[in-house]
Amino acid sequence: MKRIFILTLTILVMVSCQEKETNFSLSGNIKGLKQGSLYLQKIKDTSIVNIDSVIIDGDSNYLLEAYIDEPEIMFLYLDKIDGDKNDDIIDFFAEKGEMTINSTLDNFVANSKVSGSKNQAILEEYEGIIKRFNEQNLDLVKESFDAQKANDQEKVLAINKSYENLLKRKYLYTVNFAINHKDKEVSPYIILTEAFDANIKYLDTVYNSYQKEIRKSKYGKELKDLIKEQRKLLKLEDKVSDK
Repeated sequence: MKRIFILTLTILVMVSCQEKETNFSLSGNIKGLKQGSLYLQKIKDTSIVNIDSVIIDGDSNYLLEAYIDEPEIMFLYLDKIDGDKNDDIIDFFAEKGEMTINSTLDNFVANSKVSGSKNQAILEEYEGIIKRFNEQNLDLVKESFDAQKANDQEKVLAINKSYENLLKRKYLYTVNFAINHKDKEVSPYIILTEAFDANIKYLDTVYNSYQKEIRKSKYGKELKDLIKEQRKLLKLEDKVSDK
């Protein structure tokens, strides 16, 4: 009986230690935050789940910990206790080891500074460039609206052509950027979020550039599944056109 009790206790201790094992920590300071809660979150089975949390009460420094299997997108969610309903979420590319996110209570997302992740640095580089494409797209939307309002069909057609060219350039840039960083998990993530509806030949080109490690990653697998679905849709379209 004593041996069974000791064995059971040992197993419970081992399980407890395993549950507390961490290989990722996120720390920082949210300037101006006096009261509130910070949550470390991730997507699991299409839902956002809390991984760790900390209550802020006077001290704006924080520490959150977790165990992650591989680099992936995670979220730092701020739940403020000040009557303000504009709570904020910072998304970032988490990696094993120590990371830091510093920000401010005002403009929590805009003022955030993330460090400690190579994938995050690459993602920020990409977003800085793609922002220009998005700004040009907004300009074209405004021009198109004005042209339609003025019933200038010739200009509408010209703007549509400019939009198609801009979209093509954006896809080509995204594909080249992904290939240039084919050894990082952020590469398939960028394709999934910014070029998921690109021509399948572009998707194939990027996926075929990956080594086994990236193909087996979370976003590498999702890209593979996307390509499979695209191929199925193309086959269905071919069947319909043949009829």
